[in-house]
Amino acid sequence: MISELENVLKPTAEATGLPNTHYISPDMYQKEREEIFFKSWAAIAFESDVQTEGDVFPVDFLGMPLLLVHAKGGHINVFQNTCRHRGMILVDEPKRMKGPIRCPYHSWAYSHEGDLVRTPYVGGIDKDEHEAIDCSQLSLFKLRSHIWQGVVFVNVSGDAKDFETEHAHLLKRWAEFDQPYFCDPASSKFDMTVHTNWKLAVENYCESYHLPWVHPELNSISNISDHYNIDEEPNYAGQGSLVYKQLLGEGGRKFPDFKNISAKWDQASEYVALFPNVLLGVHRDHAFAMLLMPQGPEETLERVALCYMKEAAESPDWKDMRARNADLWRNVFSEDVGVVEGMQKGRHGPMFDGGKFSPVMDVPTHVFHKWVARQILPPNASD
Repeated sequence: MISELENVLKPTAEATGLPNTHYISPDMYQKEREEIFFKSWAAIAFESDVQTEGDVFPVDFLGMPLLLVHAKGGHINVFQNTCRHRGMILVDEPKRMKGPIRCPYHSWAYSHEGDLVRTPYVGGIDKDEHEAIDCSQLSLFKLRSHIWQGVVFVNVSGDAKDFETEHAHLLKRWAEFDQPYFCDPASSKFDMTVHTNWKLAVENYCESYHLPWVHPELNSISNISDHYNIDEEPNYAGQGSLVYKQLLGEGGRKFPDFKNISAKWDQASEYVALFPNVLLGVHRDHAFAMLLMPQGPEETLERVALCYMKEAAESPDWKDMRARNADLWRNVFSEDVGVVEGMQKGRHGPMFDGGKFSPVMDVPTHVFHKWVARQILPPNASD
């Protein structure tokens, strides 16, 4: 296994891709859970999943139960969704809570900051206290979290570099888009379940090589020749386009541009995978994120949210156009389903050796393969 992964780290023209076990093995899936998802900054939800104070949103994160809480003051907390008493799941569906988070088993109650605030009958009938129960030591387990581009990230292990440090290059690259977003859950979010390993969705997104054959309509608007690789950094990769045509409504109406963006974005757009599991796109008038939520080694839930400039595009007058734009992107992403599921089936071919990369067209995909290999290999392995 080590020698196979070291082959991944070779120059693109010489390298082979990740071996089949990384796509079909339950044991490797568990290893990636610990070494990749829990040790890095992984995406788990959208900020818009908990838009209003009191909103709570449970997430199954590779089998780990998590809970997002929109707390007083507007900030979002992420806790392990487990009662400190007997390990009961606290919340099993999205809802709005005016009062504390109450365990459905014995009614232990927690504030929206995770503090244990009530333990009914813990000392016997009508006795809500006991000297052996120190509430200050029984708060919910809180996870390190960060919000960027409308996406909620967590670092389960707690020892990754600060998000701003780890992803400083991309944050600087897209600094113009670091402004308030609006995302309407009714018209701008959709989910897709795909029978493929999460990595194949990342790999497909990183390159424009497949456009003429998988996305012929999109290719007629933004041709493969208009695209360029984004492959300078080790923890994200993707593609950009020099041609972006805005969606037109009645009378040539267009979504309002984000504020104070440079002339570069008049025609340009960029699409990157921020490793491990979020696919991002930015345009002059909207952005999107796709969260890849692994459901096992061969199934992935894709959650998509489109965002617009707050205060302008959030008007109900834009609802129909927001829905049209969501339909357009749903169609584009649906065209990828056949190829990522086909590659998943192909990974069951025992003679497949990880495949070759085009030294020109597949460089961003190779960046991702190298990133995965580095998370699994011993620290002294190198290119």
